[in-house]
Amino acid sequence: MAQLSSNLLFAAFVVYLIAIGFFGGSIRQKKGLEGQYQEQKGNVSGNIAIGLTILGFLLQIGYFITRWIASGHAPVSNMFEFVTFFSIMFVGAFIIIYYLYRSATLGLFTLSIALLIIAYGSMFPRDITPLIPALQSHWLVIHVMTAAAGEGILAISFISGLIYLIKMVDQEKRSRKTAWLELVLYFLVVVLGYVLISGVFQGTGYKAEFEWIDKNGQTAVQEYHLPALVGPNGWQLQTEGRMEPFAELPPILNAKKVNTVLWSFIAGTVLYLLIRLIARKRIGEILHPLTKKMNGDLLDEISYRSVLIGFPVFSLGALVFAMIWAQIAWSRFWGWDPKEVWALITWLFYAAFLHLRISRGWHGEKSAWLAVIGFAIIMFNLVFVNLVIAGLHSYAAP
Repeated sequence: MAQLSSNLLFAAFVVYLIAIGFFGGSIRQKKGLEGQYQEQKGNVSGNIAIGLTILGFLLQIGYFITRWIASGHAPVSNMFEFVTFFSIMFVGAFIIIYYLYRSATLGLFTLSIALLIIAYGSMFPRDITPLIPALQSHWLVIHVMTAAAGEGILAISFISGLIYLIKMVDQEKRSRKTAWLELVLYFLVVVLGYVLISGVFQGTGYKAEFEWIDKNGQTAVQEYHLPALVGPNGWQLQTEGRMEPFAELPPILNAKKVNTVLWSFIAGTVLYLLIRLIARKRIGEILHPLTKKMNGDLLDEISYRSVLIGFPVFSLGALVFAMIWAQIAWSRFWGWDPKEVWALITWLFYAAFLHLRISRGWHGEKSAWLAVIGFAIIMFNLVFVNLVIAGLHSYAAP
């Protein structure tokens, strides 16, 4: 059953990859206007693309159900499971949005990001393990799945906001706007860099064990799967012939994950520079022609509606249900754990988004920037807070 689950997830990945090609095919180049593209709504290519997307979504649902059966609990208890479930909610939200607005460009961008998310999650250990006592509760399903659903819906606002900015920001000249937009796209390349560098070293079977001293003063063992740029507190390399760290980190930080982040930025930066060198353009300039025929007001409406729907779902999952579970598990509603703090920051940000949108009339470009920043906060919470900062939610790290 576990193998079937893995096969279904891989099949979904392949189907999404094919669907991207059909979404791209439904945005044809208009004759006589070099570099300009036009969406053909309701064409054969678009219909095949959304059909494949639904098939991939069903395959992911199959993955989720079979993994649940194999493990005996909801498969949202570690980073691999949470990230893949987040991708399910993300694609599910897009399918609903697609039938409302029929935008092939939105599908092209959404599935590209979905593939990045699935690939990112697949770099974490995928073994099925028993739940630790802290997670043996029905609130695991209620809290984590609702929070992931809210984040998946909010992610659609990021996609539409990003397309809006690529379309509206003048790519012909250098400015602060183009620089910030390029920075956002650079971070997406960094995620791809992480997937590639992790895949390379996984393929070679790289492994290095370190003995170290944790924050409680106890000796522990940490296993690296990338060469060590930074080592854990009081490290001692136990594997011969492996690279020694250049620096030592305090026990409050997960040195293994910081090391992974550093390698991600190195690989991502090299990949980004290669793209720039080959294309001789910023990534924003490369993508700009695909967005020319998109309606700015439509993108703005999609972004706003996604936040309007996703915000209350996220509020329930990440705050209300989380606090109820915290009271049951730890006898307190709130404890200023890093994960709790950043969930609150995320909630406050989107509350401010809606306030500025409704009360101050922040539409268009301002709203798009807010959508991009909001998703950056979600990703910071998911990646950095989950993996690097030690806290009560550190069990989420593999």
